[in-house]
Amino acid sequence: MVPATGSQQGASQLRKLDSSVKPPSPAVLEALSADDARLLRRRLAETAECVYNARFEEADIEQTLLAPLSEPANRAAGEIDPSNDDSGVDLLSSGRAVSFTTEQEQHLFLRLNYCRYRQMQVVERFAGKRLSADGVAEFLRWERLSARTREDIVRVNMPLVLAMAKRTRICTVDFSDLISEGNLALLRAVDKFDCSRGFKFSTYACRAILKSFSRVATRTSRYRGHFPTEFDPALEKSDHVEVRRLNVEDDCVHELKHILGDNLARLTEVEAQVIHARFALDAACQDVNGNGRRPKTLEQVGEMIGVTKERVRQIQNKALGKIRAALEDGILAT
Repeated sequence: MVPATGSQQGASQLRKLDSSVKPPSPAVLEALSADDARLLRRRLAETAECVYNARFEEADIEQTLLAPLSEPANRAAGEIDPSNDDSGVDLLSSGRAVSFTTEQEQHLFLRLNYCRYRQMQVVERFAGKRLSADGVAEFLRWERLSARTREDIVRVNMPLVLAMAKRTRICTVDFSDLISEGNLALLRAVDKFDCSRGFKFSTYACRAILKSFSRVATRTSRYRGHFPTEFDPALEKSDHVEVRRLNVEDDCVHELKHILGDNLARLTEVEAQVIHARFALDAACQDVNGNGRRPKTLEQVGEMIGVTKERVRQIQNKALGKIRAALEDGILAT
């Protein structure tokens, strides 16, 4: 194990151990569930650490630390145990705050680090060797106990993050980002806290959470210095297709005027008259006040040339077909 240095000296110290344990045999892995096998691989690849305490060497320490906790003094009779609900809502919404006494808190942190200490012993015992089936069972047992203890500590102290976020009020940082950073700081604080120094965990955790808020505020300020405006996906959208479509439309309009002006579609006199009247292309389509061109209806065009509106529709469709063919031979063919 890595020896303690500097501020780590004293009754407790942070110890770390890089794992050199080889994975168990395929037969042992196949006997595990998929979740346990994945957990085992991940934990063996990480550096094992614990806050060591001299009490871990006592003969009866395992029975003492793994014994159930007594009920918190401020939990009313008949009140639901918060460990039965992993949502954390009961801790934030109940009128009565659930917390641990100093003795219970120390007991839980000693239990957490004792479980990790026993894991480190397994890693040290199988250093450079393949983990046996008994070693896997022992390692996973202590892993589950430490994870359950860590979860209990985190859940009870989660309201600290919300309280500190409300008190800090950093305007430049989104509230959800503060909560996220605070939760991560709380998890790190649980892993590093040394209960033997005599402080309450809330004192240590609040300082860690405030430091994380300061870091995220600095990071956000630095980011906005480089990127003054918020990211807008609309600004990243290319308008190449839209510009190309508008250019084609303009070319078609100019080509259409050219076709009609020079009669490249070989429209008859009646067809040209119908097209100009229906689409308001000449001065005859002005309104009564002469204020602008208005397209005529099929019936109005029929009265102009002396045919029914159905015949006007037939003439219009035939003329549009000729114009379309001329357009396809012209601008659309290039």
